[in-house]
Amino acid sequence: MNSEDRGDRSEGETDREPDLDGPVPEEVGELETVRGGWSRRAFLGASLGALPIVSFASVGLQAARLDAAAPPRVAPRTPASAALHEVPITLHLNGQERRLTVDSRASLLDALREQVGLAGTKKGCDHGQCGACTVLVDGRRVLSCLTLAAMASGHRVTTIEGLAQGDQLHPVQAAFLQHDAFQCGYCTPGQIVSAVGLLAEGCPSDPAAIRECMSGNLCRCGAYPNIVAAVQAARGSGGRPA
Repeated sequence: MNSEDRGDRSEGETDREPDLDGPVPEEVGELETVRGGWSRRAFLGASLGALPIVSFASVGLQAARLDAAAPPRVAPRTPASAALHEVPITLHLNGQERRLTVDSRASLLDALREQVGLAGTKKGCDHGQCGACTVLVDGRRVLSCLTLAAMASGHRVTTIEGLAQGDQLHPVQAAFLQHDAFQCGYCTPGQIVSAVGLLAEGCPSDPAAIRECMSGNLCRCGAYPNIVAAVQAARGSGGRPA
């Protein structure tokens, strides 16, 4: 406030705080009225009364979002529903007849490992890309993770456990030991079974062709040169087919 404004004020007029508890002047009361006939006090009261409704709606929206993000609920599998998918199969497994009841959707790999208990056939990628699950079906190489157990019913299945005859190793097994064709050993059963199948199919002689024929079996340890040498040695010794 400048000096001129101070001069215009009367001598008896002093600065004082407004009386907030006193009656509201009529002109101020008129200003509190908004369109529609609502006073400021009535509008604030209605807004505060609506807060519980808004809060409840917010909680409900949050709960709906959590339900949408939660994984879908799967009904528990009952014996009756499981029985709808069960089929009896007969496998000629490693020279013995095995009768099993399997889920029609089960892979040959799972049936061998979980029901028969032959854990030599490994589960690697479970997508048919690594070859660790290779078995022989009627003497031909197949990926057991991509083969339904029901499809193998009535066929001759050979796993790594069925290659040796007692204490006598299969020539391919002996060649892998002789040439140290493994490191961690996880892929070795699939490599050996695949090599046995390759011998039955007609194993080529040159290393490049052997690598091509064994390309479906991956070795993450990088023992490929020794694997090729072992396959060549087994071919030269006339390795017997499975």
